[in-house]
Formats: sequence, C-alpha cells, structure tokens
Amino acid sequence: MNTVEENADYAVSAEFYDLLQAEPDRRRAERWFAAAAGRARTGIVEFGAGTGLVTGVLLARSAVPVHAVEPAPAMRTVLMSRVAALGADRRARLTVHPGRAEDAGLDAVADLAVAANVVGCVEPAARRALWRAAARALAPGGLLLFDPPPPALPDAAERLGGLGPVRVGPDDYLAEVTRVPDRGLLRMVFDYRVERAGQTVREARESFPMWPARPAALAAEAAAAGLEFVPAPHPDLLAARRPAG
Repeated sequence: MNTVEENADYAVSAEFYDLLQAEPDRRRAERWFAAAAGRARTGIVEFGAGTGLVTGVLLARSAVPVHAVEPAPAMRTVLMSRVAALGADRRARLTVHPGRAEDAGLDAVADLAVAANVVGCVEPAARRALWRAAARALAPGGLLLFDPPPPALPDAAERLGGLGPVRVGPDDYLAEVTRVPDRGLLRMVFDYRVERAGQTVREARESFPMWPARPAALAAEAAAAGLEFVPAPHPDLLAARRPAG
C-alpha cells in the first residue's frame, strides 16, 4: 500500500472534501453569510466557490443572481455536480466562472461578495488582485465578507484535529489535519485514510500553503484597491466596503 501525495489544486482533497466537511462547512456558511445574502438586492459574488457548499446557502437565502468564481478544476467538477441537483429556478440565477477572481470580468454586478477560506490561501500578489476584483465587482456601497488568514506563524507544527470517520459501505473515511510552519509560510497538511475492518486500505495526503497576514496589513492592501474596512457582522469575519461616494 502506497501513500499518494499530490499538490495539483485539490486533486486529492476533492474526493474527500464533501464527505468529511460538508455539514460543518454548511452550518458555518449559514452563520457567516445567510443574513447578508438575504439583504442582497443586486447580486452576490462568491470568490473561491470550491465544491459549492457556500454557493448553495447563498442561493437558498437570496433572490438575486449569484456569481461563483472557482479556478480549480477538481473542485469545480464537484461544484457542477451540486449545481446539477439544484432546482431550475436556482440554476437560472447562478453563473459559474472557471478562472481567477481577476479574470472573471465582473463589474458592479453585486452588493455582496463573500470569500470563505480564500484570503489566506493565495499568495500576496494574488490577494491584492482579489481586493481589486472585489472592488470592481461590487456596486458602490457593496460589502465584502471574508474570514482572515492567521496573523502569524505558529512556533511549531500543530495538530488541528481529525475529520470523520464517515462510513461508506464497509469503509470508514477519515483525515488528520496539521499545520506546519514552512520557510515563512504556513502549510496545511491533510492526511486522508480509508479503513476497512480496522485496517488501513488507502492513504493520501495533500498540503496547501497559507500566507499569514495581520488585519492592519490586509486593511492597507484593501484600501489601495478602493475598499475600506468596516465592522463585520460576525466575530469570525472581516468586512470591507466599496465606498458609496
């Protein structure tokens, strides 16, 4: 038995993501974004839609067009499978953009933008491009909500806990999550395992870099793109607004 490790934009994690993380991610999306989605009157942009868990909440809680931006083919494949199961009325309100935020070409289409598990996962140059894309996509007065990256590196590797197990037929699917400081970056390591009758039958690993940044640095970057930080509606989030004037 060999452990498979890949770093090709969720090529490993897409298989396990919904099985192990869908319910907690959906509940978190409800806490973070449902109320704001219900207040949207123009449109919503979701940067980094992933497998579509947040997308589903945004569509369910709003009555406006939703733009889902997802550049990773593996995650977008799962997203489109989820889209296929939507009712026709919700599909009619959804546009999927298969590229980076700055390539979507969205111009003043929304009064709400969200980015879940995105800002810390892109390098600083791409993060600055994200601010510019959000400022362009938002109409004047529009709001961007996002969860911040860690402000600093940990001193040593930290085990964040386990995911699962989730039973599929005779098999248990589970994962261990560790974050490791790595030459100035924070690396999130997911070790996936499939067990049958208590024996490991398959293992896979995928790791993702994260770029720590303090809120003050994020606020300065956003301001350079034309966004101003404002109080967020949830303690786990940060918020930036495109000025109305």
